Amino acid sequence: MNAGEHEDDLRSSLVDLSKLPMTDLSLSDTLSHVAQLAVRAVPGADGAGLTLLHPDRPDTTVASAEFVRAVDDIQYGLGQGPSITAAAEGITVRSGSLETDPQWPEFGPKVGRMGVHSVLSLPLITAGGVLGAMNVYARRPDAFDARAAELGELFAVPAAVSVQNARALSSAARLTEQLEMALSNRSMIDQAIGVLISRSGCTGAQGYDKLRSLSQSEHKKVAVVAEAMVGEAMKTARSRSRT
Repeated sequence: MNAGEHEDDLRSSLVDLSKLPMTDLSLSDTLSHVAQLAVRAVPGADGAGLTLLHPDRPDTTVASAEFVRAVDDIQYGLGQGPSITAAAEGITVRSGSLETDPQWPEFGPKVGRMGVHSVLSLPLITAGGVLGAMNVYARRPDAFDARAAELGELFAVPAAVSVQNARALSSAARLTEQLEMALSNRSMIDQAIGVLISRSGCTGAQGYDKLRSLSQSEHKKVAVVAEAMVGEAMKTARSRSRT
């Protein structure tokens, strides 16, 4: 494949990246698409994965092939490897002879024996900092030259933005679910307090204290106790209506 065809692959990958319907996709699905497009965008690639940084560890969120996940699992287990270096230092990392590369004396030989010899790890950088790394692997030695690294970097810039947007959408959706759950729980607790008031004539504050006491004694959340109480009250009401 000539240089023009490589650039065409990059352009088509960027076009497809821009068309990802992120509002309709889960975070995992979006990242999977990005990883698959990376394989097309970088000449010589056999597989790719995305590593996102978490407070306590890096983590391969997605991989386009099982061997990619296996390779990344090895480097995270060892605490050394190209992806970790790229994400930690915010630099592009390239190797065409992993088995003998002195940068990672434990990682390299292990993946070399798996038949994976080349890697191109690119940091995913946005204005907010480094999100993680895009890891592209090849089985043959010296698969990625300087031009492949350049094309990978051109793809990694908008890919980082897509990853950031996907994470933001996922966080917003998760927050919405939490708020909806909180409102639902609050409604259930209020109903249970109403049941207690009708039974004993207690105040709302006393009813809540009663729920909290039951929660502690039963080792259950207040909302769970409230739901059970309301369910039992409804069952009792239905039984009475039939008699």
